[in-house]
Amino acid sequence: MLVYLGGVRNGLGLLAMRRAYLLSRAAHTSPQTLEYRPIKKVMVANRGEIAIRVFRACTELGIRTVAVYSEQDIGQMHRQKADEAYLIGKGLPPVAAYLHIPDIIKVAKENNVDAIHPGYGFLSERSDFAQACEDAGVRFVGPSPEVVRKMGDKVEARALAIQAGVPVVPGTDAPIASLQEAQEFAKTYGFPIIFKAAYGGGGRGMRVVREYEELEENYQRAYSEALAAFGNGSLFVEKFIEKPRHIEVQILGDKYGNVIHLYERDCSIQRRHQKVVEIAPAAQLDPHLRDRLTSDSVNLAKQVGYENAGTVEFLVDKHGKHYFIEVNSRLQVEHTVTEEITDVDLVHAQLRVCEGRSLPELGLKQDKIRINGCAIQCRVTTEDPARGFQPDTGRIELFFCIFMSHFPLLSLHSTIQAVYLHVFRSAEGMGIRLDSASAFQGALISPHYDSLLVKVIASGKDLPTAASKMLRALAEFRIRGVK
Repeated sequence: MLVYLGGVRNGLGLLAMRRAYLLSRAAHTSPQTLEYRPIKKVMVANRGEIAIRVFRACTELGIRTVAVYSEQDIGQMHRQKADEAYLIGKGLPPVAAYLHIPDIIKVAKENNVDAIHPGYGFLSERSDFAQACEDAGVRFVGPSPEVVRKMGDKVEARALAIQAGVPVVPGTDAPIASLQEAQEFAKTYGFPIIFKAAYGGGGRGMRVVREYEELEENYQRAYSEALAAFGNGSLFVEKFIEKPRHIEVQILGDKYGNVIHLYERDCSIQRRHQKVVEIAPAAQLDPHLRDRLTSDSVNLAKQVGYENAGTVEFLVDKHGKHYFIEVNSRLQVEHTVTEEITDVDLVHAQLRVCEGRSLPELGLKQDKIRINGCAIQCRVTTEDPARGFQPDTGRIELFFCIFMSHFPLLSLHSTIQAVYLHVFRSAEGMGIRLDSASAFQGALISPHYDSLLVKVIASGKDLPTAASKMLRALAEFRIRGVK
């Protein structure tokens, strides 16, 4: 224990030295801007691996870290990885604790937090949370509240895309108010069509309708799902594109109107509209199509005054035509593959932009962003295929995972499955990155949160190399468990 405490004190001393060095270097190597305000302490209003990912970036930049945790998360790793940790949402249900804005803001103000990073999920795309941070004098590591609001409203985001000259899938210009409006749309454009939640994503409130007889039932189900997930059942309708590629472009903007892209990711491998495997860059993508995707993404971001990291998502049909879907105004789960191929730390960039640095000051100019190799991300979860992919729960004594993978080198298809965990033995080696929080011996797998255990990222000089590394890494995880 004495050694541990001494290590903590030495660690804090090294943190202070590191911060002093970084500030001194910045003062001598880059021009100070009028809006530059250094960040000394960051809270992550989230849990799990994304909280730890941000904490690590903060520590590298000499910034102190603050974790928040629910009563159910008292033993979770993200609490232990931060310099400070505070309970929020006492007496509230598990998810509600991380959505309780007053508690989060209260902890931030009481502990002199300069900025709050929302991670992904929970409050990350809530404009009222971004506004609450601003009102409390705490910086929100993300776009402005107004941009978060615009991008969170899929109908408004669609209208903005049209104004920017970005092609969109034929659909309603506003949320529909009745089943009759959906029927009229189907008569005009024909089947299949798709219902989508107007104020949320992640596959919830999304229903494909292929014939008239299915229309009413799917309308009611989509409405109920959207209402339960987002507190608003509003839907809009689009023409459904059959077997498209799902391509998204990573963007990064600053406070001075500069916007760059960091190329694209292919997220076409999905289950129930949820991404399973992500690849960067997209394999066999026509260079002219890549130019159109990235150009449209940057133009849209500039039109709305986008600041910080975000993702513009598209569908690409079998004819190579691309259609705007939405903007995710936050860091994505799959940001890792972009970092691996561009050598740009997106969380570092988020924090520096929030401080007031310009992209050119950070050395982030479009002509300097290059694709270097290929990266693939797979998600290891606790889902049980025998129970319809319902997550298993329990205490990890040993790590127990099943991987059934088929990776043609240029056409990847994968099902990653896991069951109730009892043994932990993970992958290692050159070209493998693991981002995790719950995958360790003794961890308690809760039924209340996301089933993700660890993200496995493999990178290599090309797609075949990255795929072979991923297969090897997945094979290193061992299975020894019971339900």
